[in-house]
Amino acid sequence: MTKAPLPHPHPAATIPGMSNPATLPPIALLSDFGTRDAYVGTMKGVLQRECPGVPMIDLTHEIAPQNVRQAAFVLWTAYRYFPPGTIFLVVVDPGVGGRRRALAIQAGDFRFVGPDNGVFSEVLAELRDWQAVALDEALIAPGGLSATFHGRDLFAPAAARLACGQPLAALGRPVAELITLPVPALSVAPHAFNGEIIYIDHFGNAVTSIGTCHWGGNGRLTLTPRLQPDATPVTFDPTRVTLTVGGHRFTRIARTYDEVKPGSPVPLINSAGQLEIAVNQGNARQMLGLAVGDRVTVLPGA
Repeated sequence: MTKAPLPHPHPAATIPGMSNPATLPPIALLSDFGTRDAYVGTMKGVLQRECPGVPMIDLTHEIAPQNVRQAAFVLWTAYRYFPPGTIFLVVVDPGVGGRRRALAIQAGDFRFVGPDNGVFSEVLAELRDWQAVALDEALIAPGGLSATFHGRDLFAPAAARLACGQPLAALGRPVAELITLPVPALSVAPHAFNGEIIYIDHFGNAVTSIGTCHWGGNGRLTLTPRLQPDATPVTFDPTRVTLTVGGHRFTRIARTYDEVKPGSPVPLINSAGQLEIAVNQGNARQMLGLAVGDRVTVLPGA
């Protein structure tokens, strides 16, 4: 990252509509910066300088570098568990300094700040009713921007202004269409579900696009296709399936990891309602050789 002079900020006390720190909404940070370097800490410094006392929550900074799709999925899994009013500051921005727009978005009870590169696709597909503005760089960063660190120079100041009470409309001009990512592969019919591995977590659990699944009181599963609001749910018996992934075959979907012996692989429904392939006290990615993009097929009743 090249060095650039930090644009001179507006002092926090001059931000119009500044709120009492006791009532400030939290800002949740998500990035691919990691924690080895000073990038995350610098953004937090900007947030505190421009909106003193604002609460901050690290959602994660371990998104794989430039992996916008991974960030979009992680954001989708987490946003609903935050208090209303939370501002999500999302900086996974391989197009920094280029033509991509910078956004602030109001959707449901939440606000989002980050690049227009599809990172908000999954959240907005679920919330659907949203308003967005393209950030006015001259207004938010009158001292100018570095070409490589808009998280510090543009996105963090914009998030701070929202937290301190400025309305969305004060930050830029309205936009009606945003960049969206292709929906992960998922087709659902009564007798066949086809998807792909979309994410592998810290434990090596391979999360698939097959979801959202809910357990019924009768021990059956109902699959409501994620990001497909008009799709028809399908209910099936998880003890009578044929599941194939990466050359491996399974005949049931479990509720918990310990339904198999330690070291044994097991398909189950994770906390986000997605079908995942795991290993009890082990690593499915390593043991089974799984990778993002691998195809997954479930044949219920087979």
